[in-house]
Amino acid sequence: MEMTQAIDALAALAQESRLMVYRLLVEAGPEGLAAGRIGEELELPPATLSFHLAHLARTGLVKSRQEGRFVIYSADFQNMNELVGYLTENCCGGGRSCAPRPSPRKGKDHEALSRARRG
Repeated sequence: MEMTQAIDALAALAQESRLMVYRLLVEAGPEGLAAGRIGEELELPPATLSFHLAHLARTGLVKSRQEGRFVIYSADFQNMNELVGYLTENCCGGGRSCAPRPSPRKGKDHEALSRARRG
């Protein structure tokens, strides 16, 4: 995934309704949900929902398919995993854990410095 794609995807998720839609679709799994069902679950008007679904689709976070007269939306799990991989690789220093690292200023050295300043 390239940086611009990651930025677009993260920007799309940085809006409350879109994040709720995306979360619902992730929970629904690969089978997805009909647009009407998404609207009912989240109490979003059809025009608003269409706008948000189109935005998520443009960024590659969701995909749609036609089933009879229904449009079924689902999370694009491959793109989601690529986004998570991009964040891990580029924001956490590669394969290292994203857990916070202890600050070199904390601990015994920090205590000794504090005591030296007081004394």
